[in-house]
Order: sequence, then structure tokens, then C-alpha cells
Amino acid sequence: MPYPEGPEYPLGTVVSGGEDVVMTQTTTSSPVAASPRELPRGAGAFRMFSRRLGFLLGGLPLGVAAFVVGLGGLVIGSVGSVLVFGIPVLVGVLAAAGWFASVERRRVEAVTGRALPPHGYRASTGTGFKAWLRALREPQSWRDLTHMVVSFPLRVVGFCLALTWTVGGLGEVLYVAWSWPIPRDEGKRGLLDLMFGISSRAADIAFNTGIGVVVLATAAPMVRALVAIQAALARVLLTNETAALQLRTEQLAQGRRSAVAAEANTLRRLERDLHDGPQQRLVRLTMDLETVARRLDDDPERARPLVADMISQSHEALTELRALSRGIAPPILADRGLVPALTAAAARCPVPVALTAELPEGRRFAPAVENTAYFVVTEALTNVAKHAGAERCWVRVRVDERALSVEVRDDGRGGAHPGKGHGLAGLVDRLAAVEGRLDVVSPAGGPTTLTAEVPLSGVGER
Repeated sequence: MPYPEGPEYPLGTVVSGGEDVVMTQTTTSSPVAASPRELPRGAGAFRMFSRRLGFLLGGLPLGVAAFVVGLGGLVIGSVGSVLVFGIPVLVGVLAAAGWFASVERRRVEAVTGRALPPHGYRASTGTGFKAWLRALREPQSWRDLTHMVVSFPLRVVGFCLALTWTVGGLGEVLYVAWSWPIPRDEGKRGLLDLMFGISSRAADIAFNTGIGVVVLATAAPMVRALVAIQAALARVLLTNETAALQLRTEQLAQGRRSAVAAEANTLRRLERDLHDGPQQRLVRLTMDLETVARRLDDDPERARPLVADMISQSHEALTELRALSRGIAPPILADRGLVPALTAAAARCPVPVALTAELPEGRRFAPAVENTAYFVVTEALTNVAKHAGAERCWVRVRVDERALSVEVRDDGRGGAHPGKGHGLAGLVDRLAAVEGRLDVVSPAGGPTTLTAEVPLSGVGER
């Protein structure tokens, strides 16, 4: 759905920044999985055979490309590493190996109908030469490169045998159709004549047809065995359960550290805001109460203005406390859900906001998911209002089977950055705590697009 470019917004938006706020939620219904029609046994077997045959025949062009890129890049990179220019070549070859590996994993999973064990790549950090060295120290990338080279002979053998067993077997079965026009050399003895001394034309046809039947009958197990060999090689080199589990452990540990850091930052900010706001008002309110207590006996009239001022101070303190509580988790979020809470947040933003919610009607998510999404939107809107210099802002919320996605876009000056010391750094820690991710595209001059994904798995759903 494109973002609106003019003052008129599409159906399904919440527009704030004026006197009126109109709420229309775009809803989607969960698709009902259709029961697959059961194929006849023969049709299902032929379909599986065709899929395996396509895997073997299609693997050769992919294998040739992978072998040339992998072996050629490895040789050039190894020789050139003495002159430094080989290092970026090796990094590029390893990146290509990762792409070929991902293609092969999908092919193997599609042909076998089973998911491969997990694999793990360390997150890319740093820039320049350090990033290159880190890429060269990635074990799984070298395993991918090994697969590019080692799998080539297997692909060639698989292609030749699969083609021979299918095309050759089919040709032998149809021997009776294409052999008649071919003139026979009376002086040349055929295989049947050499083996059994039989030179009859009918016997020759029957013999070749029989060979074709046997070859075609064994084509299915032959193709299945060839696929199993290539799948086993992919399982050995393109997966690494130990490394994946170790990487998962590191990610969970980093998530816990990010959660602790985000919580500590939130508490420090809350403490600072309480000290600078409501606490100062309550101190003044206490002093005014003491003054009123002294004046009530001797000069009640002079106490009246103080009482009125105390009432005003208490109202302002309550307003500030409500504003602080919204940054944590407002009651509307727990009571009515994410969309009403975001609607209220959009209405409070001084910059006009168009909110589009593409969520199934009445669906609720786990508290951690809703709290994180709400925090992302409110923090992003705060940054837009304070730093972007924007005239308009758009918020889009949608969900799929994997994650809840939040997108915030403004037409401001750009230059936003999620690094440490910037206004968006807290969002990175908050999302890392739930294994989410944040992407920020903010060129100088704008516009800025912030995209956050909050995974549904791992944090649970109601």
C-alpha cells in the first residue's frame, strides 16, 4: 500500500494533528487452509519422480556456475592475498558461496519435503578492512565454499546417470518405433547375436525393449538414490547444528543484555523525569501546605490564593504523571489493544500522523509484542516531533505469520541514525530484547523510513 502524498488519505487511516480524529481500521481475515486434494498413487509417484529428475538436471548449470566462481575466486584470491587485492576477492567469493548455499538449501528442502537442520552465520559488524577479516573468519562461509567445489563432480554424475536412465530407457522402450527405418548392415553382428547367436529382427526388438523396460523400472530408485547423495552432502556441509545452537545462545545472551540495558535506560529516564517534574511540584505543594496551615488561623483570606495555586499544581503533577506512564505502558494498551493505543498516541503527536493498521479484527498479541510495538511507535513519533522538522508522518502496522511489522515514515530533514548516542539507540536495545530488528533509511534531506519487526514466536501469543 503506497503512502498518501496529498492531504486526502486512503480508507483505513487515522489522521491526527487537527481538531478531528477519524478512525477506520483496515482488517484482514485469517485464510482457511484448504484441504489438499489427494492424488492417485501413480500420479503422486510420477510427480515425485519428475521433481527429483528436475533437481538433478537443473543442478548441473547451477553446479557449473558455482564451481567456476568458487574455484576460480579461491585461486585468484589466494594468489592475490600476497598483494592485498586478493582479500576483497576472497570476501566476494565467500559472499557468493553464501548465496549459492541458500539456493541449494531451498532446492534440497523442496525436493525432499523436509527442512534441513539449522545453520548459523555470525552477524556482520564493523566496516572496511575489519569487516573483511571478520567475514574471512566465518566458518560456515568456508563450508559453503567447500560445497561449491565438492558438489560439482556429484552434480555431473547425477546429471549423466539421470539423463541416461530416463532418455536412454525411453529410447530402448520405443526401439520398435524408430529402429525400422534404419538399414541393417548384414555383416555387422548385434549384441544379441554376439551373446546368444540370435540374429532375428523380432528378437532384437524384443531384447532392446526389455532392456528399456528394466532401465525405466529402475529409474525411480536410481534417481532417488542420486538425490539422497546430494542431499546428504548438503546436510553435512551446508548445516551446522552445533554452530547454530552456539549462535542462538549468543543471540539470547545479547538479547538479555539489551533488555537489561533498555530497562536501565528506561528507569534512569523515568527517575530523571520524576525528579525534574512531579517531584518538584510535590515539594512546592508541601511548602504551600505548610504556609496555608500557618495562615489559616491568623489570615484566612491570604491563604485562599495559595489553595487555588495548590490545586493547579496538583492537576499539573497528575498530568505529568500520566504523560510519564504513557511511555511505559498506558492502560488503554492493556484494556483495548494496540490499535486504540496507537490511535491515542497519534492524536497526541504535534505532527499530523496518518495511521494505517492492517490487522485482523479483534486480534490481540502477547503483551511483550504489543508493548514493544507501542514503544517503537511512540519513540519514533517523539523523535519526529523533536528532531525531524517534518510536516507529516505516516505509521503503518501489519502482521504476517512470523512477525508484527511497524513502519514510521516522515517527510523531515533526514539524517536519523540508530547508533549509540542517537535518539533511536533505545529502540535497538528494546527490539533486541524480543529478538526483533530495526532498519532505518534516512538520507540527508529526507525522507526517513523506520521499519521494525517484532517476532511473534519466542514471545508468545494470547
